[in-house]
Amino acid sequence: QVQLVESGGGLVQAGESLRLSCVASGRTFGSYAMGWFRQAPGKEREFVAAINWSGGSIRYADSVKGRFTISRDNANNTVCLQMNSLKPEDTAVYYCAVDGRPYYSGYYYSAAKIDYWGQGTQVTVSS
Repeated sequence: QVQLVESGGGLVQAGESLRLSCVASGRTFGSYAMGWFRQAPGKEREFVAAINWSGGSIRYADSVKGRFTISRDNANNTVCLQMNSLKPEDTAVYYCAVDGRPYYSGYYYSAAKIDYWGQGTQVTVSS
């Protein structure tokens, strides 16, 4: 049974940092892109960041470029999201995700292409 377990969410003030981690179990995902989406109350789930299977191709949403950094460790089946200079508009539930397209290294990431989701971790940024 595949499980993605996120950790690292919490309540911080604007300008502070958080680091989210996601550990996958049940199978290895070394051939698949992994990433993060988020969903704020009353809004649709949106793409945040993704890293391809080798780590050689990374994509960010425009809203987080320059502030967030995604990384992965295939040996430990993990993906992390370092979030710096957090803003109140970053407040959302953050979801770890595994893309269903093997060896995908393209530009476009969509919730519709995700095969596996984590349970989500809350990030709240106060002003």
